[in-house]
Amino acid sequence: MSSRYQTSKDAIDKNLDELERYFQQRIGLGTSFDLGNRKFVVLKKQVQIYYVNGLVETLFITNIIRELVNLNDTEKHTTKIYELIENRIVHESVEKVKTKDEMIDQILSGLIALVVEGEQEALIIDVRSYPGRQPEEPDTEKVIRGSRDGFVENIIVNTALTRRRIRDERLRFEITKIGERSKTDVAIGYIKGVANPELIETIKKELSNIDIDGITMADKTIEEFLVKQGYNPYPLVRYTERADVGAIHLLEGHVLIYIDTSPSVIITPATLFHHIQHAEEYRQSPAVGTFVRWTRFLGILASIFLLPLWFLFAIEPSMLPDKLAFIGPNEQSDIPLIIQLLIADLGVEFLRIAAIHTPTPLATAMGLIAAVLIGQIAVDVGLFQSEVILYVAVAAVGTFSTPSYELSVANKIIRMFLLISVAIFKAPGFIIGATVYIIFLAQLRPLNAPYLWPLLPFNPAAIVHILIRRTVPGALLRPSIVHPRDRFRQPPKE
Repeated sequence: MSSRYQTSKDAIDKNLDELERYFQQRIGLGTSFDLGNRKFVVLKKQVQIYYVNGLVETLFITNIIRELVNLNDTEKHTTKIYELIENRIVHESVEKVKTKDEMIDQILSGLIALVVEGEQEALIIDVRSYPGRQPEEPDTEKVIRGSRDGFVENIIVNTALTRRRIRDERLRFEITKIGERSKTDVAIGYIKGVANPELIETIKKELSNIDIDGITMADKTIEEFLVKQGYNPYPLVRYTERADVGAIHLLEGHVLIYIDTSPSVIITPATLFHHIQHAEEYRQSPAVGTFVRWTRFLGILASIFLLPLWFLFAIEPSMLPDKLAFIGPNEQSDIPLIIQLLIADLGVEFLRIAAIHTPTPLATAMGLIAAVLIGQIAVDVGLFQSEVILYVAVAAVGTFSTPSYELSVANKIIRMFLLISVAIFKAPGFIIGATVYIIFLAQLRPLNAPYLWPLLPFNPAAIVHILIRRTVPGALLRPSIVHPRDRFRQPPKE
């Protein structure tokens, strides 16, 4: 053993009693009930195993201890006990560490550490068995046709689901730990030779610069550090809980970020149009997928602009042609129209929040109460006009048709901004508000990717690909927004 490890204060103690006292002071061994230390003797040498209950598979530990204790009956005394023990550990993942800090990190991550008296190395054995659920279809990304498995809170399971779909020797998963206290496992996934190396290095640099005590909120914390989101309501990275969606983006040249304890995987880079795609479009025929996509576009546009436009025509009926003169409230009310719209819109948001927090058995009762409160009774008492309820409901349906939850909430904020602009400045307010909104989106460049690509900067071929769901044999090129090293998804025809 080198003198460096013998003199280092952080080196593993040869005296296991000293090592045990260190762990009692450092990580609360003996105080925290879930920290375990199993002691036994092998060929007159003391051996200890450290672990965390609940994060390890106890059957594996039992088998390891049984195999080592049997050495007392089958082997003669030897000076090479450490090598003998190492060779008897029948497990696929074993590595060595030489410092107590490394040892503690591995133990708290769910691995077990085995130390032998007189040695300054610890054997780290991966017998992790994290508590969690089995892969199942995500609630927010359901499809009629397609796989029913999705990402879970276990990073090992998530990378395995990806490996199952991409059996390419160039698929890489580089793991690191983030958080001074949480030490959360974070891995970036990419296909070497396809993903842009500059993007990979940028993401690695940003992740390494994260200096925080913990990222228990997982993916959202990573996003705010990665793209410097601030108070921008619009999502600058895309989330997915579907393994097939993650795999197809890897094949396109994107870089994925997997965070332990999170069932969502971050897809980078992402533009606005990435957030309005859905797996259902690619599980149907191209014609049906295109129809579904156009319908979704219409719903998203309605969720942003329908209410402000209707409100503008209601307060400026002279702007309407005679054939559309029926648009607008037919009755007068003591409550200003803008107040009705804002109350009704916030009422729908109340219902959405209540639906999240309401236990499933009470959800039906809540829905009935909501229908009474903002339905016919609210109209009868004069709180709302009937057309207000109609257009708020259509806008709400458009919000719910948005595949990305984060995008739908951001669009609602913009809708309220446009309503207030119209209420104050009327027609100029709508025009100026819409212009400011588009300029705001155009200047966003998360991870150096234009947010409105391929609209700004304009890319005709990519625009066609956005508007029309191309057939798989016809999709020969990877999207240029990711700057792929290999542009061709299929070999070019000669």
